[in-house]
Amino acid sequence: MKNIIVGIDFSNSAMTAMRHAVAIAIRSKAALHLVWVKTPGASNIGIETEEEGKSYMSHIQEKMQQWAALCKDEAPDCTVNSVYLEGKPHIEVNTYAAKFPESIIVIGAHGASGFEEGYIGNNAFRMINGASVPVLIMRENIQINRDLTKIFVPIDISFETLQKMKMSIYLAKIFAAQVYLFGVIYPNSPETRHVINVQLRNAMEMCDDANVRNVAEAHTVGNNDVCNTILKSAKELDANLITIMREEQETDFTASRNMRQILSTSSMPLLIIPNRNTFSAAR
Repeated sequence: MKNIIVGIDFSNSAMTAMRHAVAIAIRSKAALHLVWVKTPGASNIGIETEEEGKSYMSHIQEKMQQWAALCKDEAPDCTVNSVYLEGKPHIEVNTYAAKFPESIIVIGAHGASGFEEGYIGNNAFRMINGASVPVLIMRENIQINRDLTKIFVPIDISFETLQKMKMSIYLAKIFAAQVYLFGVIYPNSPETRHVINVQLRNAMEMCDDANVRNVAEAHTVGNNDVCNTILKSAKELDANLITIMREEQETDFTASRNMRQILSTSSMPLLIIPNRNTFSAAR
């Protein structure tokens, strides 16, 4: 990973996201791109003259310089870029990130000014569903270690579930973290158990090949209780990152209604990996 795109709207949530992005940048030597988006209408409230518009942008640029300085203070060896865009945040940030194939987007789960209502709800789905790179999203003021120690990776019966392993293994290597593979047995049947065991073996082999510490367990999950089980298990493990797939299949726990639930209730950062197959077919 060579580039980290951080959505900035100067909220507390954005500050949390930026601090976690810096921790990753230090380990990966990636360049940080602090991206602020001027949204039509929202940024023009109270601005009646061209001079007022210039004053508004001067204020934004001053704040960006302050945030960039915080990054440089903590990560002096990393490149920090301040980027100013205009339009719909989920479109502009994703379009910018797409210019850097080896990148990740980091955003806060809340926000107001630059990012309209924030990322919980429709804006989160727009950002995630339109992204061609992984999206790391987190709630405001999370009390969790920025240096990753345990990465929680749910494994389901879909073929695409193993796509999340590449980024999980990469982060585990740069932080010397452990990967915890959580096999989701749902629905409960002999066929499902067999598939999950195969998936877990493949995921373990991928970790072993990369010399990444890993633990694998399979768990039977009740109907409509997948997300709660995932979050509870990750918390009990004291994980500080959950990696999930952006999936389209109803059998997967990241299907639309469950994704909204996990985004709204997770107390730890979520790394969401785009489904390469779905993304390619749709675009």
